[in-house]
Amino acid sequence: MKIGIDKIGFYAPHIYVDMEKLAEARDIEPAKFTVGIGQSQMAVAPITQDSVTLAANAALEIIDDEDREKIDFVIFGSESGIDHSKSGAVYVHQLLGLQPQARAVEVKQACYGATAGIQMAKGHIALNPESKVLVLGSDIARYGLNTAGESTQGAGAVAMIISANPRIMELENHNVYLTNDIMDFWRPIYSDKAFVDGKFSNEQYILFFNKVWEAFKSKSGLNLSDMEAICYHLPYTKMGLKALRTVIDEAPEEVRERLLENYQISTQYNRNVGNIYTGSLYLSLLSLLENKEDLKEGVRIGMFSYGSGAVGEFFTGVLQPNYREHLHIESHQRIFDTRKEVTIEEYEAIFEETLPRDGADIELNIEQDPASIVLSGTVDNKRQYVNKNS
Repeated sequence: MKIGIDKIGFYAPHIYVDMEKLAEARDIEPAKFTVGIGQSQMAVAPITQDSVTLAANAALEIIDDEDREKIDFVIFGSESGIDHSKSGAVYVHQLLGLQPQARAVEVKQACYGATAGIQMAKGHIALNPESKVLVLGSDIARYGLNTAGESTQGAGAVAMIISANPRIMELENHNVYLTNDIMDFWRPIYSDKAFVDGKFSNEQYILFFNKVWEAFKSKSGLNLSDMEAICYHLPYTKMGLKALRTVIDEAPEEVRERLLENYQISTQYNRNVGNIYTGSLYLSLLSLLENKEDLKEGVRIGMFSYGSGAVGEFFTGVLQPNYREHLHIESHQRIFDTRKEVTIEEYEAIFEETLPRDGADIELNIEQDPASIVLSGTVDNKRQYVNKNS
């Protein structure tokens, strides 16, 4: 039985910052952002968007009534959770109107959470072939204003329906994974901003990729020539390229050219959204599928997932017949076409605007947010969500 990605969608907030202007405001050479790390724009989350609403908006465009009846497991991968107890999946389940006989959980391991969710989903489908699983990767990357990590912030979510007989991608079973207790990136419970040892994290990302790649070749018997493309978790778009370059010489010249060309295509969305943590790898996959029009069915795509702290995994998927018919290319293009650029001053004000830390009630102006699902405020320490379509 084939199991894999039946549908995939994403959502990013309606406002963004131009990275050249951010660099100039920080007295940094713009090329360090646009070329050095490979970022052009950075999505900014208004106070009316959090990890729950981003995930729900990403899922809203891809689910239909049949999905609402068949989804019996919602897995919410995030490191931007809004509650230490209640999962974001429960909120999303209600906001989407899914049938009640379902499991709903939140999974956390830095940027690896959505990948863990996919593997859990595969096991569930293997036991329950008629079921569907909604896997969400939703995050808001925050390092703080005027910090070394500011240029690798972002906000957004990817939603995937995992099922038997998938229409987009069959996920193969040659997975190789690795865990090591390291402190390259972390966010203590008391902090709303992450801490990162940037140089160490980059080194560990590449080390993890090299280790799982070598193990994958041994386990699967496959090599670079068997890959049409490799998609990476992208905290910034140059990161995956650094990893790819460490193994690219293993391949013949025509394969090297193909992998490098497809890598660049896979980074187009990430370059203009920024880092979305758990969703970054799958935004890279989506960018490749939607922007490379001649990507043929039946080809194999490699995927490297990395979550600091750290867990890494390499796995592969095979594109299914007529997969492009099941993509939402036009609606995703609308997300980019209708976004509004904000000034650096506006961005800084939005960044500093937070919900009351003492639990006080607040009512937010949701009219300025065009999203279908928004956070409207807090009452009695409870976040209030609104689906404008309901």
